[in-house]
Amino acid sequence: MKNKILIVSGDPNSINSEIIFKTFKKLNKSIRARTYLISNFNLLKKQFKLLGYSPRMIKVKNFNDKVNKNFIKIIDVEIKFSDPFNVHAKAASKFVIDSLAIGHKLALRSDVIGLINCPIDKRLLKLNNLGVTEFLSRKCNLKKNSEVMLIRNDKLSVCPITTHIDIKDIRKKLKKDLILNKIQTIDRYFKKNYKFKPKIGVMGLNPHNSELNKKSEEKKIIIPAIKRLKKENLLINGPLVADTLFVNNYKKYDVIVGMYHDQILTPFKTIFKFDAINITLGLKYIRVSPDHGTAKNIIKRKKGNPDSLIKCFQFLNKIK
Repeated sequence: MKNKILIVSGDPNSINSEIIFKTFKKLNKSIRARTYLISNFNLLKKQFKLLGYSPRMIKVKNFNDKVNKNFIKIIDVEIKFSDPFNVHAKAASKFVIDSLAIGHKLALRSDVIGLINCPIDKRLLKLNNLGVTEFLSRKCNLKKNSEVMLIRNDKLSVCPITTHIDIKDIRKKLKKDLILNKIQTIDRYFKKNYKFKPKIGVMGLNPHNSELNKKSEEKKIIIPAIKRLKKENLLINGPLVADTLFVNNYKKYDVIVGMYHDQILTPFKTIFKFDAINITLGLKYIRVSPDHGTAKNIIKRKKGNPDSLIKCFQFLNKIK
């Protein structure tokens, strides 16, 4: 029976312990009883103490350990530290990579609903500026870049075709097949999980779509991809002009696809704030994470907002 939820505590130099504590306080007993936190027991204990929190925690070796349901169950991962909120980058990197590897392995089990990871500074992954989406896709041996970063709430979903790469590299990365693979994955996900064909709007890359200049990416790559997907009977439209789409026209679509990370995430977060989660599609399991970063600037200030992490649990808890 699929009922276990895994959560990786993520970057130790962050607000993660704060939002984990605030989230666990709001979870119902049933969800808490089925949740396993992949972290370091002593690190969390010291972080919680500095924050003035005193949750009941216990180490577990596996899902079969019999413990009080109200305790936070921790699958312990080794980490070396002296200052719990200022862990050396080398130690933090090893801890994050080991934690994700354990989470990946456990998420493959048939009794696990999915994996949540708290925010992580992608530099710790040592993947040349790539993030958790790409890290887990490699663990799952995915081909053709078919994994998808989908930022979603009940009103809208958005997806960047290219994810954590520099602006100067977008043109080199953007290919027709990449667009096809990502959007086909999105369409399959909606039909399987929500039982309807999504209306998908696709943004162009350049300002005003380069006025559809013959040498533009819109003419050479994006429009041919859209035409191909229309032939496959996807409900798709574009290329849409990026500078006006999020004024009002985005409401016509279930999913908006952009060509790069900030093109799509900046307007989405401006409109919806913390009301979203990050879902990775195409993996061998469901992975979600809060739609925000490590927030190092407010560590120990107890101003962290747990809403997005709470929504991650709510999302997984609805999955059958």
